Amino acid sequence: MTAAQTAAPNMDSMFSPAPKVTFGGALRSEFTKIHSVRSTRWTLLAMIVLTVGLGAIATYGQSKAHRAPYFDPTAWSLGGVWLTELLIGVIGTLVITSEYSTGMIRTSLTALPRRGLLLAAKITVLAAVVFVTGLIASLAAFFAGQAVMSSHHISTTIAHLGVVRAIVGGALYLTVCALLALGIGLLIRHTAAALATAIAVLFLLPIAGSLLPHGLQNHVDKWLPTAAGAQIWTVNHAPHLNSASPIGASGPMLSPWAGFAVFCGYAATVLAAGLLTFRKRDA
Repeated sequence: MTAAQTAAPNMDSMFSPAPKVTFGGALRSEFTKIHSVRSTRWTLLAMIVLTVGLGAIATYGQSKAHRAPYFDPTAWSLGGVWLTELLIGVIGTLVITSEYSTGMIRTSLTALPRRGLLLAAKITVLAAVVFVTGLIASLAAFFAGQAVMSSHHISTTIAHLGVVRAIVGGALYLTVCALLALGIGLLIRHTAAALATAIAVLFLLPIAGSLLPHGLQNHVDKWLPTAAGAQIWTVNHAPHLNSASPIGASGPMLSPWAGFAVFCGYAATVLAAGLLTFRKRDA
């Protein structure tokens, strides 16, 4: 065999097209990115611990306090979600902004130029990781909270109507928080500004709503993103929420699934806007 004959296959391999990246490959790549970052693993673990711990503290406080009508032992045991949503917001934001800050986004787009497919992989992996972690946290928080309240005979059981939906709803709520934060990160791209915006939307906006005049607050509260979405992890749907539930809203609220649909609408709108800018702007 001549040298030219042996060189021919090598020349062919040099000019052969690069292997096509599939959606499955993109999913594996995105999962590796999340799993390989130690801070993400620690943040998820902290989210579980804080959700359980804060819920136990809240239920202990309620076991000693005067309980209002429509008292919701399930929602109080899941009350830690109100604060741990901030940790999930940080993860959702950093999934995209960390790639911009390190320049990794260029490598990602070189491997997978189809930006819509890349974003779909990020959304799928982020949603799966947060949902599973959130479900573990919600289950643990529920049982811990009911154990605290059982000695005062104010606990409930997982067989009670609406409790399973509320526990799963806690995980769904955190998942949408993460996706909303991801959309904000796509729009802003800068970590500090995106984190500040996500915290404002998830945490400060409901506080601002509580400062409105009572008559206006009754109409605004139920449409705020987190107040609407949080209905999915309540069981006793009080017509006027106050000390019956850890959800700091006033006035008639939307039903659990209607409120969650509103929250999903906010997240979908931000993600769609983020995808539009992601496709048009340079990396």
